[in-house]
Amino acid sequence: MSFLPVNGHLLHAVDFGSGPTTFVAHGGWVGSWELWQEPFQRLQANWRCVSYDHRGAGASTFPAESITPEALVDDVFAVLDHYEIERCVLAGESLGALTATMAVLRDPSRFEGLVLVDGVPFTDGAVDPNERAQMLADFPAYVKAFVAACVPEPDSEHLRRWGEQILLRADPAAAAQMRESHIAAALRPDYAAIDVPTLVVHGELDAIVPVQAAHFVAGTIPGSTLEVLPGAGHVPSVTQPDALVAAIDRWWAGVAR
Repeated sequence: MSFLPVNGHLLHAVDFGSGPTTFVAHGGWVGSWELWQEPFQRLQANWRCVSYDHRGAGASTFPAESITPEALVDDVFAVLDHYEIERCVLAGESLGALTATMAVLRDPSRFEGLVLVDGVPFTDGAVDPNERAQMLADFPAYVKAFVAACVPEPDSEHLRRWGEQILLRADPAAAAQMRESHIAAALRPDYAAIDVPTLVVHGELDAIVPVQAAHFVAGTIPGSTLEVLPGAGHVPSVTQPDALVAAIDRWWAGVAR
């Protein structure tokens, strides 16, 4: 565990495992690195695994006003540079998939592959003025409803409780800024320009980002691989880590040979 100094603030990061290739994972919305904890448990025998609480999430110390899509991409490269990672496979979950996509488009030379898990393909600029008010008025209620939508899998109440605890570490103003800054930016990455091997993984039952988004992204990125996980919701890294890791292993075996 480390706290990395970036622009006068601190990113909480983890680095463990071994292997010839480094796997760097970015969480979604204000989810901490722990969203990747279970996949990392399985990947670390063959990969070096690095993740961090992006600004606005977990134990990282950045103020809400510092959160922008561009700043989150800057932080990806700050983490790579701190750990002296010349190249890696970069993964992003949910909103973090946008960050990962934009990082690969900014400097593809730093990446051996891209993994998008239940990712957001673009934002439309239509900020809901009531959403910030809802978060600030009763953040626990907002988070509870969000997590319930993210995790539709049966017998998962314990995972929903854990997910709520992770998200509630965030400051409500940071959570609102994270959503608003990304939506308002009307981000539309040029997926067709991605020139690294790409795996798109999506839960069949995702109610946050419909599975049609995965088909769109996979159909636009040249040579990408699509894996739809049966019965999975929005966070298979938490609810179906074995299936997610199996998809990553199958894909990487084809890429690395």
